[in-house]
Amino acid sequence: MNRNSREKVFKIKLNQDHGCFICCTEEGVRIFNIEPLAEKCHLDISSYGSITHAEMLFRTNLLAIVGGGLRPRFSENVILILDDSTKQFVLQYTFQMPVLGVQLRKDKLVAILQKEIHVFSFPNDSKKLITMETRDNPKGICEVSQSVAVDKQFLVLPGHKIGSLQFVDLSTSETSMSKAPITVSAHQSEISCIALNQDASMVASASEKGTLIRVWDTLKKVLLAELRRGSDTANLYCINFSRDSEFLCCASDKGTVHVFAVRDLQLNKRSALSKIGLNTAGGYIDSQWALATFTVPPESACVCTFVSKNTVAAICMDGTYHKYVFSASGNCNRESFDIYLDLCEDDDF
Repeated sequence: MNRNSREKVFKIKLNQDHGCFICCTEEGVRIFNIEPLAEKCHLDISSYGSITHAEMLFRTNLLAIVGGGLRPRFSENVILILDDSTKQFVLQYTFQMPVLGVQLRKDKLVAILQKEIHVFSFPNDSKKLITMETRDNPKGICEVSQSVAVDKQFLVLPGHKIGSLQFVDLSTSETSMSKAPITVSAHQSEISCIALNQDASMVASASEKGTLIRVWDTLKKVLLAELRRGSDTANLYCINFSRDSEFLCCASDKGTVHVFAVRDLQLNKRSALSKIGLNTAGGYIDSQWALATFTVPPESACVCTFVSKNTVAAICMDGTYHKYVFSASGNCNRESFDIYLDLCEDDDF
């Protein structure tokens, strides 16, 4: 591939421990290590066709891919599991409708369709465990916990009621969901983004309005924090917790990455008007505002994640990589910048 003509990126996805990211481009699929930044794998379009969804299982050799786009070689209603060490497909899952997303655990595969979700045991002795009907879900919004604790093995997805979150127990092996689903009324408009922390004790959600992020206790189903991204409507591309769940970051189409404190809420900023006792309907003035913010190229969608406790990386669809360090006082400074699409593959993992 000619590196001088930078390819277009269609989708960016982090792996489960946020140590790598995988991006679908017009020239195929590329996988990068985040820290230090380096390309680790490249699936060329000449061999695999154009791919719309790709998911890697931690840092293993197993990749889930779904064909689609301008030059597909594989159908959009099929999930293929590629063993990258042998370049052979080892599993295949076929559905009636296009696949809109794939989530992997070390023991399960989740296929997200527009109105259905299917859960399979994975990768050994793979068979269907659960099939469930969902609310119309054209964005394929769904998160699966990575925790091995029995009481924290669940899916979180948009519930049947607008603005609600639904929790699905994955510890059951039933092929159909017979008991009533557990739901939380999280927002007044459609859910647009969901994130789980590392031990699945908290879930964060945002709606299509994009002004508020609400953080919930996953076991007690109670609200822990309400964080205000801004006052104007925005499309949130991602929400992610830090590994220790001390902080949370989010990125939107406004080109700004926001960082909030989750454990110590006193670190978050407040409106100056709240200090003089003013308030408005909806608690706008008394809202929790971001501890720190930084801006990426205007109108460039990005995925953000924590490289360390006080360092956030933003991986943008325009091929740029930004790393910022923030302090508890709210200071935020850029530590590094790179163009990841210009990197060549490095065999040293």
